[in-house]
Amino acid sequence: MPRKILLFLLLTTLHWSCSDECTQTRTYAVWTPYSLGYESIVKGIATSSPQDLKEPGKIYAYKQYLLIGEVKKGIHVIDNSNPRSPQPVSFVKIPGVLDFVVKDNILYADSYMDLVALDLSNPQQVTEVGRKARMFRQGIWEGRAWYYDARTNSVTDYVKEIRTETFRTNCGNDDPRFLGMAWGSEDAYYNSSSGSAGPKGDKGDSGGQGGSMARFTLYDDYLYSVSDSDLMVFNISDPSRPDSTTKINLGWGIETIFPYQDKLFIGSNTGMYIYNNQNPEKPERMSIFNHARACDPVVVQGDFAYVTLRTGTCGTAPNQLQVINISNLFAPWMIRSYPMEHPHGLSVWEKTLTVCEGSYGLKSLDITEPHAIKELQHLKDHHAFDVIQLSSDILLVIGDDGFYQYDNSNPSDLQLLSKIAKK
Repeated sequence: MPRKILLFLLLTTLHWSCSDECTQTRTYAVWTPYSLGYESIVKGIATSSPQDLKEPGKIYAYKQYLLIGEVKKGIHVIDNSNPRSPQPVSFVKIPGVLDFVVKDNILYADSYMDLVALDLSNPQQVTEVGRKARMFRQGIWEGRAWYYDARTNSVTDYVKEIRTETFRTNCGNDDPRFLGMAWGSEDAYYNSSSGSAGPKGDKGDSGGQGGSMARFTLYDDYLYSVSDSDLMVFNISDPSRPDSTTKINLGWGIETIFPYQDKLFIGSNTGMYIYNNQNPEKPERMSIFNHARACDPVVVQGDFAYVTLRTGTCGTAPNQLQVINISNLFAPWMIRSYPMEHPHGLSVWEKTLTVCEGSYGLKSLDITEPHAIKELQHLKDHHAFDVIQLSSDILLVIGDDGFYQYDNSNPSDLQLLSKIAKK
């Protein structure tokens, strides 16, 4: 074939290939960095009038109050004396806050790198009473980390903007603008050494109750915090002087902490750690139950631990609920696993287990027979991130679209009592 004809055919083919285009629309996250000086963070704590819920975080119940986190901004204080009509009381501004617990009217929260203690006796005028500085060096929310730089005494954080763009591209080929980009994350927001409190972990009734996505919990005069790799123990016998006493390296991929009696159950990307807490200042490891890599909150009741695994930034294990026999705490073993859609937080009350399925809603399960768990109800009309079974008839749920409160006296027919929608 003559060279001129061959060159003509090649150019014709290239022209046809380049003109084979499609129109695509994609939504993606853009993260823009910004810096905060330490002094501005310290001076940023204040109490204001109630505000709209814009970016829901963790939930916590204390006495008649409901606390809802506003991610990295503060905490909504709500009077929940009447679950059918919760009343906003105030908004506590706390820069960098993701997680918090309450004991004896003292609110302990992370404020970026610091652990702060705030007096909640008057929720309309919350005041700082103590601070343990520079305890947390970094944290992560939706897969994006903030960092504390001791040299500049400042924090570098990121603000997320969701963009939607329509463009033309070669059909079937990825546009280079989006290669390597994360299309959002459904995973729990957490700090390096922080989290919300798990169910009543302290002796007596001086503490509150939080969800299963916990990185803080309470026991007696101690506050426990898990980071990506460590368990930190704080002595809070003097509320104005929270003091770090012990730091235990746990490995990597640590996510949650759940107290049960005098034991600590710690969820990680690869397994569940069980620690003996009889000496609260120095917990001792008893065993590890390993599982495939996945996001992993855990709750416990009696001889059973319930663990949800989900795909995402934590790993690629199947979405499922695992039931673990812990009658021998030194040798836990899995009874059975149940397929789920995309499970997040969970809560157990007597014979009922409630599981958050993220964008797939909320499930109520009968766990009378751990070998044969039955689904009682599946609510699909809202997002569910974490849940607290507060009592035999009150269920608290938080999700990306807001807060929901149910009457769960009949687990097969949950009745909506109230909701606080995201604005």
